[in-house]
This record gives sequence, structure tokens and C-alpha cells, in this order.
Amino acid sequence: LGGLVKQRGIEYIQGTASFSGSGTLDIRGADGNNLSLAFENCILATGSRPLIPPGIAIRSDRLWDSTAALELREIPRSLLVIGGGYIGVELGSVYAQLGSRVTLVEMLPGILPGADRDLVQTFLRRSGKRFAGILTESRVTGLEETADGLRATIENQGESVRKDFQYVLVSTGRRPNSDRIGLEKTAVRPDPRGFVQTGPDCGTGDPCIRAIGDVTGGAMLAHKASHEGRAAVDTIAGKAAVFAPRAIPAVVYTDPEIAFTGLTESEARKKGLDVRVLKFPWAASGRAQAAADPDGLTKLISDPGTGKILGVGIAGQNAGEMISEGSLAIGMDATAKDLASVIHPHPTLSETLMEAAEMFEGTCTHIFRPKRS
Repeated sequence: LGGLVKQRGIEYIQGTASFSGSGTLDIRGADGNNLSLAFENCILATGSRPLIPPGIAIRSDRLWDSTAALELREIPRSLLVIGGGYIGVELGSVYAQLGSRVTLVEMLPGILPGADRDLVQTFLRRSGKRFAGILTESRVTGLEETADGLRATIENQGESVRKDFQYVLVSTGRRPNSDRIGLEKTAVRPDPRGFVQTGPDCGTGDPCIRAIGDVTGGAMLAHKASHEGRAAVDTIAGKAAVFAPRAIPAVVYTDPEIAFTGLTESEARKKGLDVRVLKFPWAASGRAQAAADPDGLTKLISDPGTGKILGVGIAGQNAGEMISEGSLAIGMDATAKDLASVIHPHPTLSETLMEAAEMFEGTCTHIFRPKRS
């Protein structure tokens, strides 16, 4: 990245900045020098940081956030993961595979609440047994330091237990880095949670300032921020551009991977939408069988009348590499018939998308699923 900055002739200043007005920044340089920078346009991309709930925020080197967990100081004998979202499940899986005895606590009825349950079950069948325990509808109400770790008070199904762990990882969400940067000296007004509200052109309440990425909320994903950045730059350059994606893919980097884009089945049910769900199990995939990895699933969420693809979900090996085809299909208003007519190489995992789409017309080769009357 440093090389690309030089190639593009970008002036890079390393330091800490805060707004002194709508068109000026005060910068405390890493070299100790202070300077003031005037600008006509600014893109705010300050990101987010881990959120530690006040009830369990104690000072201890054995209490990790996601940043500390990625440093891999040592492999804990035992690890408590608080939070069953993407980060908690991903890092918990990593340490479980490295040999730690990992217990995961999630206050909701299931882990990975943004993903459909059938995709999550594919992960649990393979990797759930690697965890010492996955406690749902549970919460950690307190932490205290012991001689060689942390003692956690866990409430589960009305019972309270205390258990010792060598380390505790808190992955209960992230908060925007919108404080301590002088936004109050501009016309930008974050919402009560600290997120900066933006329009389709990434504009804020201040005409000189646009915002992208985690600080704006929504899907906290790097690829989402990059596309917002393109829209922000284009509008600054006077081009007509908006950030209005039809689908933002999400990937959970576990074993197996879980990926989904567009409308999920769970979202459709909550909204009362009439959809048709097309599922192709990888047990019927020649490539998955050859790789001795048949416990996967590809599913399409489609409009029952037109066949228009509204969402795609995949659980299995390389799901993250395959999900972009789903985003493309949604973005191009493709129907199940369109996707089924695209020739996919055999044997590959990607052809499971084609075979799932073929189910709409009842023409799937490797699963007998006649068309509905």
C-alpha cells in the first residue's frame, strides 16, 4: 500500500488528526511536529474499534479483544469467547483448531444471527464438536482475575455458574471511531450510537465532508467500505455516482466457510415475503464427494412467480470464493433460468449454483426434484 501511495502521487502524513472546523484539520504528526491542513473535501474513514461491555470491562492482560487475539501471544489452555457473531466464531474456531479448549457464550438463541440456520448447522456439524461448549441464550455477568486466569460468572437457563479460564475474548460488537476527532466543530452530527449518517453519495450534514466504512454503520466489511470510497471520490470529482448496492456479500471464515448475499431466507420470513427456496446439498456434488467434503449446501432465494434471484447462501469449502456469482446474479436481475443456462465446468463446486437454479424448473440433473405444478 505504501508503494501504491507513492505511485499515485499521494501525500501521506502519519499522525493524529482532529477537525478544527468544517474545512481544517489539526494534525499531531508522528514526528512530533504539529500542522494545520485546509481542505475543500474530506472523506472520513476512521473505522471502528472493539466494544467491551461495561459489566465485564476489567483491567487484565488476560482479557482480549479481537485485536489482541490476532497477536497470537500464546495458545491458551482454555479460552472463553463472549459473543457468537462473525468475529467470535471465527477466532474461537481458530484457537479450537490450535488446541485450546474453547467455550463460546452467546445471549441470542443461536450463533451467527445474520446467517440462515441451515447454513449455520452445516458449520456446527463439522466444527461444533471442536468447541468445549457453545452456550446460547446465556450471558457473562462478571469477570474477576485469579492467580492464573479469569473467573467468569455465566448465567445459563436461569442458573448461574462460575468457571475459570486462562484467557477471555470479548467479541460483542464494535463501536465507531467518531469520538475525539472534533466532529462537534463541523456540521456532522453522529447518531446516539456514534455512527455518522450518510446519503447515497456518502455525503454527511457537512457539505465538505463525506464518510465511508464502519464509521457509517451498516455492514462493517472492508469491501463495502471500498465501494463507498469509490462513490465518494466520484461525487467529489463531479460524476453522478451513488452507493446503492443490491447485494453486499458476507463471508464467515470458519471451517466450513459460510457466505451469503442479498436477501436471506430468515429475512424473507420475518418480512412475510413469499419466496421459493432452492437447495442443492453437496452430497450430490461430484467434486465435493471426490474431495471427501460432502457436508455443504448451496441455496437460492427466488421470487416464486418470476424466478428472479433475491438471495444466495453457501456453506462449505471455498464458499467465500463462490458467493460473488450470487451477487452478480442479484445485481443483474438474473432469474433462476438465467443462472441455470450458464454452463459451469464439471466437476466443480461452483456448478452447485447452477444445479440449485435448475430446481426452479425441475431440471436438476443430480437431484430428482420435479417442477411444482
